[in-house]
Amino acid sequence: MSHHLAAARAGTIGQLYIDDMYVFPGRDSTVFIMNVNSNVTQERAEPSFLPETRYEFKIHLADAPHESLAYRFVFGQAAEDGAQDFELSVLTDDDAASDEATGAVAVTGRTGQLAEANGLRVWAGRSADSFYIDLSLLGLVNGAVRSGTALDLSTWHPDAATNSFANTTVDTIVLEVPNISAPLQPGTEIAVWCSTKIDEGDGWHQINRFGHPMLWPIFWPDDIQFTHPANSRHPSVDFEQDGEELAGLISQTVAASGTAGDPDAYGRAVAHILLPDVMRYVVGTPAGYGFAGRNGRSMADNAPEAMLSLVTGTAVASGLKASVSEHLRAAQFPYVVPVPGL
Repeated sequence: MSHHLAAARAGTIGQLYIDDMYVFPGRDSTVFIMNVNSNVTQERAEPSFLPETRYEFKIHLADAPHESLAYRFVFGQAAEDGAQDFELSVLTDDDAASDEATGAVAVTGRTGQLAEANGLRVWAGRSADSFYIDLSLLGLVNGAVRSGTALDLSTWHPDAATNSFANTTVDTIVLEVPNISAPLQPGTEIAVWCSTKIDEGDGWHQINRFGHPMLWPIFWPDDIQFTHPANSRHPSVDFEQDGEELAGLISQTVAASGTAGDPDAYGRAVAHILLPDVMRYVVGTPAGYGFAGRNGRSMADNAPEAMLSLVTGTAVASGLKASVSEHLRAAQFPYVVPVPGL
């Protein structure tokens, strides 16, 4: 568990808050993207990645409860021009789940520049945020889920939706791993999550983590101080500790809305989809997080629409399409649009 000092510090530093994670195929590769430090938080956002913080991608093979592969990024102090040196270490087997293990340094580089070594490609720096949602819609769903009442969309007009994240930026880590790299070979089933960790002098503490998009904003929207215990725990105990809560909230909402014949069964089914909070992906296949299923997540996916519909048991039109942020995505590495000078 995170101690009080760490939690207090995390609650004021956007550099520790994970905004999004994407997993999708590149060219004969798998791409992992972590966004942190969105300036939509205003005073919480600070320039650069937090020095000496660990930003980690954790990868489970198939249905293994614990990770056997981890990619750990650590950044140095910002120079006068704002650029930071970084180091990527790869940890395998039991080391992947260990805070004491150091792993093997695979790539070193500098923010804003392409770094490539050992078959891996990395870009880290400030980029335009391609995420899109009208937060007023999220507020309506939040109210229904938290109070166990029917979702009322009578005041929601999809044709008038605007992107609350327009013109916002994030600090981004892009990692591209070739499909010839064991164990991430085509056909391999993986589950991915990411985390931020800090050391306050008494060991490493996990501050924030991310798997499914929108999970935290829907179920724990007020947790802006990172106090919910799920932030600091491992996904392997997610369902044991939060499964009944999520199932109950979903069940009450769909029961009130009349959108499921057996609300309790529906709530349990969705809770099992969302917990453990990891993103599943089959290496080498098209990624998509939507109504047809969840297999990784591309940067164009309307994940908010899919998630809001899933937890309420009814179609929720977001009013926004992928084209709203098409200019903020790139077809080639690093797949994001860098923002110079930030």
